[in-house]
Amino acid sequence: MSRAADKWVFFSAFPPFRGGIAKFSTHTLRALSKSKNVKSFTFRKQYPNFLFPGSSQFEQNATDEPFERIVSTFNPFSYLSSALRLRKEKPTVFITSYWMTFMAPMMAFWTLFLPRRTQKVAIIHNLVPHEKRFFDAAFNRIFLRSYDAFVVLSEAVRKDVLQLKPNAKVALLGHPPYEGEAGSISKEDARGALSLDPQKKTILFFGLIRPYKGLSELIAAFSLLDDNYQLLIAGEVYGTAEYYIEALNALPNQNWKFVNRYLADAEVDTYFAAADIVVLPYLSATQSGIRAMALSQKRAVLCTNVGGLAEGLEQEGHGFELHNTAPEYFAERMQSLFNQGDISKCNAHLAALNLDLDEAWLSFAKGLIHLVEEA
Repeated sequence: MSRAADKWVFFSAFPPFRGGIAKFSTHTLRALSKSKNVKSFTFRKQYPNFLFPGSSQFEQNATDEPFERIVSTFNPFSYLSSALRLRKEKPTVFITSYWMTFMAPMMAFWTLFLPRRTQKVAIIHNLVPHEKRFFDAAFNRIFLRSYDAFVVLSEAVRKDVLQLKPNAKVALLGHPPYEGEAGSISKEDARGALSLDPQKKTILFFGLIRPYKGLSELIAAFSLLDDNYQLLIAGEVYGTAEYYIEALNALPNQNWKFVNRYLADAEVDTYFAAADIVVLPYLSATQSGIRAMALSQKRAVLCTNVGGLAEGLEQEGHGFELHNTAPEYFAERMQSLFNQGDISKCNAHLAALNLDLDEAWLSFAKGLIHLVEEA
């Protein structure tokens, strides 16, 4: 089939919406567009403002790429108009990103209007929500029945899919690393720019802050570390920040900095360059864009062994597993990694890696295309 005749439609969060799904989808779209004719669509409104716990759903400086906005998730009347808009494209392949169960009825409804020949594929970032609701299992079943094939980013999500749909066609494709300019700023300059002590052992917690991400556990562990350590927290709290600020102010070690806001891409290099290690003490997870970001920034990761978060981490030399978030164990684990030189060795290994980020995303796109061709 010619490239022109093989028409793909991709619906997901795209700019002007911000966040990990939009970032991931933009990279996937660019890679797919190298070999496929892809038309992209996104939301008119993704969440109602009163249900969105962050300061804004939108990037301050959104890309000029033309992402047509067709649907509001909380306006069922827009489901029909968006379904008709998608059908008008007559795609041979329809792809959607799936990460929240309340979107399942909308995305299942669309499939009723797509041409019979259209292959329907979902990139599932998360099937079982971190904050569970009574309708999750039923909505997930409705969604999975409506699609022909699935891409997952971790073994944990693959198992979740197969548990609800044992005969599902599933491709496990690892999360590619994001672009970054590791080495574009020195550790010394980065710490100077952030007003951090240039000599202290620096621990970074990065990304949107929600209870399941374990920041409270990290703060409790940090309280047991001495004055040789400093903690850098960078990311917007979804909800209220007072709880974390009170916990930080109560620490015996006041070597901490908390940047409570969404960090633009242009700022990422500085925060990772300032760190010795990136800590992801998540209490539940499937996979994480922050781990992928740390790889491109060539910084060691310490993360909990939950879901698919730590898959291949130590085997590939990208970091270390945290088997317990109890404060004493957590603190001892960090101390041991620093004192034995494991973090320095891991960062040296990462610095020597020749990461072809474009090729990584092209490989992901090829895996997606192969799934479609085999479905």
